[in-house]
Amino acid sequence: MFYPANEEQCAQAAAQLVRSNDAAAGRQQWIGAIVPHAGWICSGAIAGEAIGTLQRSAAARGDVDVVVVFGAVHTPLPLDCAVLASHDTWVVPGGQSSVPEHLSAELESDSSDLFGVDDRFHEREHAVEVELPLIQRAWPKALLLPIEVPLREDAVTVGARTAATIQEAGLRPIYLASSDLTHYGPNYGFLPAGVGMNALNWALENDRELLSVVTDMTPERIVPHVREKLNACGGGAIAAMLGACREHGAKEAVVLRHTNSFDVLREIAPQRPDNAVGYAGVVVG
Repeated sequence: MFYPANEEQCAQAAAQLVRSNDAAAGRQQWIGAIVPHAGWICSGAIAGEAIGTLQRSAAARGDVDVVVVFGAVHTPLPLDCAVLASHDTWVVPGGQSSVPEHLSAELESDSSDLFGVDDRFHEREHAVEVELPLIQRAWPKALLLPIEVPLREDAVTVGARTAATIQEAGLRPIYLASSDLTHYGPNYGFLPAGVGMNALNWALENDRELLSVVTDMTPERIVPHVREKLNACGGGAIAAMLGACREHGAKEAVVLRHTNSFDVLREIAPQRPDNAVGYAGVVVG
């Protein structure tokens, strides 16, 4: 549904999408990013740019051992902790990623009850899966640690604890938060500004308020802000990613690109100005 099922076509598309923003890549040694997770026709270039920028920055400090994907939770079931999967391998067209079982076991055994294992929140979830061919293109040898993070106040601690466990293992990580931004319009039951272009511009401004919190590097504000403004589906994932990056000393976040599905599709498949989903690529280091 989100990218080509054919192995060769999927690999070719991923190769085209993973492109570095060279100006940003040389500015900092980035370790994390926010990446959107819609179908590649809508948000693949934005996700690919963020991942490609991380790839070029990471190349300056050596190979990446593990890519942690903190994912938005779309499964409509109660969830009171961050959840890992029991699977040891994730397979997508043209490639596969191995899960570091020792890290999963270490997090699962954490006495704080921050983490659990529940495959129900992974098997029909696209937030991690849609990024995998792009991740495999950038870091073909890296391990994959997928963690679904609900919108909870302890999300920052989830990220910090994940980073501390990785540091103790002596691994070189990348942290991704897979999240789209404001879901606006009748299709999503959220239209406080009505419909039309003015409404979609309102939604973009709603996104910018969250991106301002991100660039201020104040992860503790993310979850309450998202609860109030409804401007991300993965607020917990974003907070966890920022918490993990801060554990490594990150002090800066830069927005590479911000748009929405209406603008992306304007020339490909024009839509009525009723519904739109916000997308942003943001790097952190």
